[in-house]
Amino acid sequence: MTDLPFRSALELAAEIRAKRVGCRELLELYLRRVERYNPKLNAIIATTLEAARARAEAADAALRRGEVWGPLHGVPMTVKESYDVTGLPTTWGAPEFRDHRARRNALAVDRLIAAGAVLFGKTNVPLMLADWQSYNAIYGTTSNPWDVARSPGGSSGGAAAALAAGLTGLEAGSDIGSSLRNPAHYCGIFAHKPSWGVVSPRGHAVGGRVAVGDISVVGPMARSAGDLEVALAAMAGPDEIDAQGWRLELAKPRRERLAEFRAAVLLSVPHAEVDRAVQDGVQAVADTLAKAGAAVSDRARPALDTLEVDRLFRRLLGAAMSGRQPDEAFRRNREKAQALSPDDMSGTAQALRGATLHHRDWLVGNEARHKMRLAWAEFFRDYDVLLCPVVTTTAFAHDHEGDPFGRSITVNGRQRPMHEQLFWAGYSGLFYLPATVAPAALSPAGLPTGVQIIGPQYGDLTCLRLARLLEREHRAFVPPPGYEAS
Repeated sequence: MTDLPFRSALELAAEIRAKRVGCRELLELYLRRVERYNPKLNAIIATTLEAARARAEAADAALRRGEVWGPLHGVPMTVKESYDVTGLPTTWGAPEFRDHRARRNALAVDRLIAAGAVLFGKTNVPLMLADWQSYNAIYGTTSNPWDVARSPGGSSGGAAAALAAGLTGLEAGSDIGSSLRNPAHYCGIFAHKPSWGVVSPRGHAVGGRVAVGDISVVGPMARSAGDLEVALAAMAGPDEIDAQGWRLELAKPRRERLAEFRAAVLLSVPHAEVDRAVQDGVQAVADTLAKAGAAVSDRARPALDTLEVDRLFRRLLGAAMSGRQPDEAFRRNREKAQALSPDDMSGTAQALRGATLHHRDWLVGNEARHKMRLAWAEFFRDYDVLLCPVVTTTAFAHDHEGDPFGRSITVNGRQRPMHEQLFWAGYSGLFYLPATVAPAALSPAGLPTGVQIIGPQYGDLTCLRLARLLEREHRAFVPPPGYEAS
């Protein structure tokens, strides 16, 4: 059996209910591991230990009375730094918010606590959640437990590193440009990007913002697909205002067995070339499905031009993130955008145009987006899921030079712009679609690779069901070497 710190949250909860381990005892086990391993990873950057210990003791006392608070009763967990947690900083890695302390929990945090979890800390992020790495001037750099010279991903990089190293039982992250999916792939764990709007982001904000942003979602990260299902069920649903008019009822999983699935597979595209090691991981998943009797196509696609999708995603992504800019930064970016040559399609140029988009241009782009959504809906009449890469490579070495759009990574032996991998984020994210990341394989270099399982809008449970079947039939979470349970 898997060593206790690396077990799924559901397994930990079962151990607690069976009274084979106490809630306070389990919390202390994780805290000892944080003390031992976190200094070299820098994954967990803020803690609330007094409150966590008191809650763990209350959870033990409740069990003695025969009370079970929920499916996560007594499970220690952390959340991404960008969630509000009462009394802890919410900075998004930005020095100007260094002294901000949350006065109440984010709604998703409260819901996870209501499901029984014992929250004890927060995990690291990049500046304003805008990088495929997790480093900032306040908390420093987080490293990948598979190789500390490499990035754990971003922006939920601290969350993924903490889960992979067995420092926490469950995590919650967020995603606008693969911020849940990318770290899961780099660290070999599970993550779920919900359909847009399924989980209220109330309290996942910076600078007092309350409006729901376009494209952006919040969702769970874990060491098992079953944990994702339970955590999503806990987190999902409208806030107290929207709950006056609607309730959430996700579609049931389309299939129950691997053999029943109809899956399309996309391994690479010319404008976002994928390294062979990552392609091989996705193909291995497709082969497992085919061997089980599933209908698998390597030619079926939504009727979309992927380059047009990529350019539209960058434009609307920049617009969605533009509200985070201070007024002076927006003014400077507008001047830079106005000075661009019309034929400049560099990553930086596309980001600047999106970040300073006129509202009418956004409306034009939004209309194009919704026409493309119809193509996805038509595709899902014939197929249950589309399998594709999460990003273009395995975890890359720390690189803090310049901005993310000016960096490069090695793909199939050649240097490619790092920003090209944004396509794999937008292929589902732009269209509000759910996407689950599950472990796929280890690369020849011994690094994790993942598969992105894209489903129809509100087909979250279909994605999660396939991930759960693949966990059993293909590959489960494997702890990185060097993080012994003793």
